[in-house]
Amino acid sequence: MNCRDVDHFLIDHQRSADVRLPAQVLEHILDCDGCRDLARALSPSVIAAGPSPEILRRLERSLAAELRPVRPLAPVRYYFAAFAAIFVLIVAVGVYPLGAHAIAVKSPVQLIAMLGALAASSGIVVYSLVSQMAPGSRHWIPPKPLPVVIVGVLAILITGLFRFQNERDFWSSGWVCLRAGAAFALVAAVPFWLLLRRGATLSPRVTGATAGLLAGLVGTSALELHCAILDAPHILTWHLGVALLGAMIGLAAGFAVEAAAGDQRETL
Repeated sequence: MNCRDVDHFLIDHQRSADVRLPAQVLEHILDCDGCRDLARALSPSVIAAGPSPEILRRLERSLAAELRPVRPLAPVRYYFAAFAAIFVLIVAVGVYPLGAHAIAVKSPVQLIAMLGALAASSGIVVYSLVSQMAPGSRHWIPPKPLPVVIVGVLAILITGLFRFQNERDFWSSGWVCLRAGAAFALVAAVPFWLLLRRGATLSPRVTGATAGLLAGLVGTSALELHCAILDAPHILTWHLGVALLGAMIGLAAGFAVEAAAGDQRETL
């Protein structure tokens, strides 16, 4: 059924009110703006009558075929508590055998400011992540720019708290920190991903970047407790770099998920 066929049916319908429009014509009118405008001009009764019962039954069958049962989401506070517990548990269990050497060398201001900022940042990220798991949730902070804002604020804080010095073993010591922080992030990413699967995220890219940032913050927090190097470039590059790397990997994973979903829809 094309537009020309519909034009002929509409003209015949205008000439004789007894000519009934087939269901295929009515379905085409519902989908085609041009034919709908022509039907409204030639036969307003067609538009006023609305879709036929046959079209409504066909739409009902097509919609019902795509419906799938879903599990109800648990209350938001449960997911928030689960993310927070995983975060704290991995940092505590991981740092304990390595030793929290940074506590002994940092000043009280540096220690409280950094740990407080990391705790607050992680709490904000967890709140955003839990909200993204439930479609229709309100976001106090837009989730798209959140990773950039969090990393930027932490970078400014680090710049103000620590001095810029010439570190003799910048690359070698930094590589050790990066590997350790990435290991923490990787361990945290697995239970975070299992929790995210229980939700219904609408934007894999945004959710992936947010979850990756949270996993990266686990590594950054562990390094801030363990690493005794107080050089600002070291902390910015290798400690905060773990959080940034986690967000970038999560974003790439989200792009991959969306691409795979798009290919699957095309094959269907």
